[in-house]
This record gives sequence, C-alpha cells and structure tokens, in this order.
Amino acid sequence: MKSRLLSGLLALSALTHPALADKANDTLEAAFAQDVELLDSYQASGREALVLARLLYDGLISKDHETGEFVPELATSFEFASDTQIDFEIREGVKFHNGETMTPQDVVYTLNRVSSPEYGARYAVAVEWIEKAEILDNGKVRVTMKYPFPMALEMLAGNLPIYPEAYYEEAGPEGMAVKPIGTGPYQLTDITPGVSFEFKRFEDYYEGGQKADPAIGTLRFRVLPEVNTQYAELMNGDLDWIWRVAQDDVDRLDSRPGIKVESYPIMRFAYIGLNPARPDSPLADVRVRQAVNLAIDREGIRDALVGTNFGITDAACNPVQFGCTTEVEGYGYDAEAAKRLLEEAGYAEGFELSMLVVGGASSVSQAEAMKQNLAAVGVTANIESLQYATAVDQWRSNEKDMFFSTWGSYGIGDVGLSVANFFSGSADDPVQDPEVIEKIKEATSIVDRPRRAQLYKEALQRIAEQAYWVPLWTFSVNTAMSEDLNLKVDPDEFVPFWDATWN
Repeated sequence: MKSRLLSGLLALSALTHPALADKANDTLEAAFAQDVELLDSYQASGREALVLARLLYDGLISKDHETGEFVPELATSFEFASDTQIDFEIREGVKFHNGETMTPQDVVYTLNRVSSPEYGARYAVAVEWIEKAEILDNGKVRVTMKYPFPMALEMLAGNLPIYPEAYYEEAGPEGMAVKPIGTGPYQLTDITPGVSFEFKRFEDYYEGGQKADPAIGTLRFRVLPEVNTQYAELMNGDLDWIWRVAQDDVDRLDSRPGIKVESYPIMRFAYIGLNPARPDSPLADVRVRQAVNLAIDREGIRDALVGTNFGITDAACNPVQFGCTTEVEGYGYDAEAAKRLLEEAGYAEGFELSMLVVGGASSVSQAEAMKQNLAAVGVTANIESLQYATAVDQWRSNEKDMFFSTWGSYGIGDVGLSVANFFSGSADDPVQDPEVIEKIKEATSIVDRPRRAQLYKEALQRIAEQAYWVPLWTFSVNTAMSEDLNLKVDPDEFVPFWDATWN
C-alpha cells in the first residue's frame, strides 16, 4: 500500500521541481517519524531525541569518525593518569546558552550526579563505570573509574554531556527536558512538545571543537509519523531532509527532480547465532556449523530482501567498530560444499533445527529465504518469530538451535559492546569457548588499544574458524534531501547537523 501511495504522490508531482524549503532564510527544515519525548540526554531513549540533544550539549571529548580518534570538545586535552584515571584540561571561556560561564565544577557536578544509582540514567552502561569526578589542584578534572573500562572514551565522546549546575539545580530534570540549557552549537528557541522544535545557531559558541562554526543559522524539526506525508512535503519543497527512507522507496525518491537519496553505514548488523551446546545437537560438530554458513546465500537474500547498500560481513561484528577485523575465515555461498561437509559429519540424510527470529515481517521473510537455502542441503529449519525479550529468554535457556537477530551495540564504535556481549562466557554465550573467553576478558579489562585490537582479532578469527555464528550483513540508513543540501549520517547513527551546508 505504501508504495502505491508513493507512486501516486510522484505522479502528482511529476511536473514540479521542489523549491528549497527555506534556504533563502538560512533555515533547514527536517522531519522525523518518531516522537521526540524530551531533550535530556541522560533520560531520553529515542534516537531522534538524542540526535537533537547533541545540538544543545557538548561532552568533554568527541570522536572523529574519519580517523577513529578522540578529539577535544569541552576538554582541550586529556591523558590517562593510570588504568582507572583520566585527567582532563577544561576549556576556558565556554558559555552556556543562558550566558553563564562553564567551569570545572559544572563538569564534576554533572558526571557525579548522572553516575549515581539514584539518578537512574536511561542507559546505565554509559555511566555505571564512573566511580567519581573531582577537581585537582591544578584545575584539571579527574574521572576515576570503578575498574579499568576500555570504552570510557567512547562513552565520554558525545554520550555524557555537561550540564550547568546552577540551572539544573533550579530547573530540575523536568525543566531541563523542555527548556534545556547547554553549551552546544545551537540553542532551543521554540518548542511544541511532540510536534516541533526550532534551534538557532549559538553565536557565543567556542572555537576548537568539531561542532564549531555551523553554516546554517536555523534548524526546524517536525514530528511527522506518516512517511507519505514526509515524502509529499519533501517533493513539494516544504522539507529539506528526512531519514530512515524505506529501501523500496529509494529509487522512486532518488529519481525526482531536486531530490537526492544517500545511504550511510551504521553500527547495526544481522547475524545467526548457532548453539553447539544443546544435547545431541548436530551443531556440536564444526563441520555442520560450517555447512550452515556455506548453505546460506547471504548476498542473494540481501539483494532481494534487504538492500544492496547493506554490506556483507564475515566477522561477528561491524567493521566500522574499533577491534572488528576483516581478516577472518569467510564462507561464501556453496551448497555443494555444504552437502559434502554434512555427509562427512554423518548427516547425509539431513536433520531438523529450530530457529528463533526477532523482528517484524521483513525479518520473517528473510528467515524464510534462509530456510529454503538450508532445505536445499537437507537441513529443516523450524522458524519461530518472537518478541526480543521472549526470544532471548529461550536462547539463554538453551531451548533453541539458532537465533536470527540484529545488534546495534548502543551505537558505540567498539566491539566491547558486540563481540564481548556474545562471546564472553555470559548467559548470551551458548558457545562457552575457553580460548575465546580468555581473550575477550583480557580485552575488556585493559585500556591498551593496540593490545585490545590484537586480542579481539584473535578471538574473531577463532569464532570464524569454528563457525560459531553466521554473520550476515551490516546496516545502512537512507536519507532523502534537497539536492542543494549536504548532510551525512555518522556511523554511530547520529546526524551532525552542525556540519550541514548549502551548495
């Protein structure tokens, strides 16, 4: 139905060339389908709310996604004093949107408050590693960890913004959510909660960070749940930018005069977990696991049902993450080789496997295609589609053979939240390979990045050799925009609107 509606919209606009929404007034008009519930970075859960929050707030550091390096933001420099202590030189002269000057005390106040158990941060993983923040005699701020936490810089890079102590104490979390005050490159100038948001460039923004000198003066965002309304307004020139464009709609939108569609890789990836630990399971044999990998036509399924802009991956992680090596054993589509391996393993007559599927109708259709692939080599896959929480419970209870799902690592560019999540000996790890567990436990307990990268590489190579997973594809997000607008999406699925420019 959606495609037919879109076709009708395209036909109606066939002779029109969309004007820019408001380029003449230096205003970018954008829309989201999902509601923006509040603008408090520590309490919001939706991606759209967190995207807007990064316009308002800064953290101590940020990440350069081109180089993978951490660069100054509210801190001009940082250094590890020990494996559990990081010292930050705080930038001087930074202004909050209310005109107050940011101080090291604001930094200490924020980090101590949001990391306290009673605060109840929405994503505890982002703050639970912090023991305390304190001001040193030299004016630097020291952040002390409860234990060596190798992803501390990842969490500090954009995920832990600094709030003004005096204002927050006065306004509270409720006031901050609707009338936020930060140090970011834009300040909120108008809001209709759940409907629209207007941001103006903050003219007192400091120099030195990645967000400095935004080119566009005003950003307006609206919540438009119906994608066809978004498409119509984009084609009519009332919008400049939308995202999460369905793959089925990409070619039609991209063919319209004045509109371009671009795709950007993000952290999320799809996989099939294999459980070799079930009693008498054929998957206990590495040859069977390898055969399952060889039997699935990943490229064919991706091209037909997912999108050619999604990348095929051989490793149990996303290559845009730190520590994700591509130097692993790969299993291309080879049904005959799969049959030979099954025969060698004593399963020439075939067998049955259960498969949990998480996701909507699209995931089920992909699983059905995989089921056909497996049937062609003699393996019967019995599919059961469940909600994520229920599926995870069954998987952790050792009730199923295969688990088809996706994982986004919370948007964090480190395999400590992907590989380590599934192969560290936890309840989510049915494999329980001592060699893999040993490497991952060391990698998650040190801050030496070269050593961590080597350990993860070795772990991922063994995971691939033993075919513990069927890695499938990495995800991309599609954006549609005015052809006169330049705006990307970063791999962490955040949109740097401060980098947006007009042609």
